[in-house]
Amino acid sequence: VDLCIPEKAMTAVVGPSGSGKTTLTRLIARFWDVDAGEIRIGGKNIKAYTTDHLLANIAMVFQDVYLFNDTIYNNIRIGRPDASREEIISAAQKACCHDFITALPDGYGTMVGESGSTLSGGEKQRLSIARALLKDAPIVLLDEATAALDPENERHIQEAIDEVVKNKTVVVIAHRLYTISRADKIVVIDKGRIVEEGDHEMLM
Repeated sequence: VDLCIPEKAMTAVVGPSGSGKTTLTRLIARFWDVDAGEIRIGGKNIKAYTTDHLLANIAMVFQDVYLFNDTIYNNIRIGRPDASREEIISAAQKACCHDFITALPDGYGTMVGESGSTLSGGEKQRLSIARALLKDAPIVLLDEATAALDPENERHIQEAIDEVVKNKTVVVIAHRLYTISRADKIVVIDKGRIVEEGDHEMLM
């Protein structure tokens, strides 16, 4: 794979299941290391950054949302531990989850259970978006996981995602034509290789 992801633009990654889309995002975040070649951010090999520094500059919203056995408030605060209460609530409002949180018996103090077992898939997804909004990192890795959601949830999540990606370098694993058609660059992957890239009009 030889790929340049433009700064402050949205790059959509598309391709069949098992083609390597998720692997690409995991490699950028350095969940795994490459065996050969290198991944550079700002011209510098990501192995030259400390893990803390690298991850401080990357916000992630993936399909497999991980929530800790803690309060909703603390689960959002993981995005930026020094954030004020006002900032945490503001992030929740932008991620369209403030209303469902305040409807819970203990509001932001509600315990979510291990892996967020007490919340629906859409609610967990919105909390992870609130976390990403609070973090406000310059790079956003996004697995657009709206396929399994009902239309109402999907609309809320799309609004929240639109808020997250403003003025950011975004790599999105895209499933929906809405996202693909407005991406600045589309990368088509098949069997671990890039088969074509360009904007929507060019590829059509």
